[in-house]
Amino acid sequence: MESVVEVLIRQGGWATSAELVSATSRRALAAAVRRGDIARLTRGIYGIPGLAPDLAAAIAYDGVISHTSAAAGWQLPLLVVPPKPHITLPMNRNARSGPPAVLHWGTIASADSSRRRTSLLRTVLDCARILPFGEALAVADAALSGGRLTPEELQAAAIAMRGSGRPNAVQVAAAASGRADSFLESMLRGLLVSAGVDGFEPQVLVDLGTFRVRVDLGHRQARVALEAEGYEFHGSARDFAADCRRYDELVADGWLVLRFTYQQVLGDPNWVVATVRSAVAQRIGVPRNG
Repeated sequence: MESVVEVLIRQGGWATSAELVSATSRRALAAAVRRGDIARLTRGIYGIPGLAPDLAAAIAYDGVISHTSAAAGWQLPLLVVPPKPHITLPMNRNARSGPPAVLHWGTIASADSSRRRTSLLRTVLDCARILPFGEALAVADAALSGGRLTPEELQAAAIAMRGSGRPNAVQVAAAASGRADSFLESMLRGLLVSAGVDGFEPQVLVDLGTFRVRVDLGHRQARVALEAEGYEFHGSARDFAADCRRYDELVADGWLVLRFTYQQVLGDPNWVVATVRSAVAQRIGVPRNG
């Protein structure tokens, strides 16, 4: 006869008390609980110790991992990891007792129920419902960058959405790009889109004659390049020299290069936008207040 723990593992890490009793016995189940071999997730449902909190919550509420919790599962970038799991329940389901969680209600596809997590497309749209534009754009950019989702799929699904967050989702889908290279770059682009600063494209390739360089965000008409600088340091003197040459070549070719740090993009967005707006205006001859 299998042990209670072996049954749980075979069942994917969790099972109902009826399933466990049927495969073992009531005495074996009670003994496993006393020893701490298994954990009670909610009334009548047990899991193996150490089950991921978001999965444990989804099982306890009989829902699916969703929103930013699902984004973490899909390895999409987030500014803040959700302190409590986000769980979506079917529309007609009343909330039962369970571990701390943020509960949502909505239609759940059968495939989502099977994997206990919303699809990549649904996750991106759900994030756009609750996240600020820049953060939602970073999630959408990352989903597109690996080719797991197409811009057409995202835009069509956003337009078909109903309920809260739809305007933000439509704007995110329209601006999202699979060419974005980093979370910070997407956040920087999100600031500019929100402020109405147009013309910047992600990962613009600039031909400098002797070689080509790629800039995080490029405005071809104004010849302004924006670089989103994270915490990374140059790995060697050679890397540092190559980086300096890259910027020097861009400037010599007539490009204005502006570099913004994580702290500036996240902590002083108004200054970042004002600086970029002023630089573009000077380069294309538009009055600064125009």
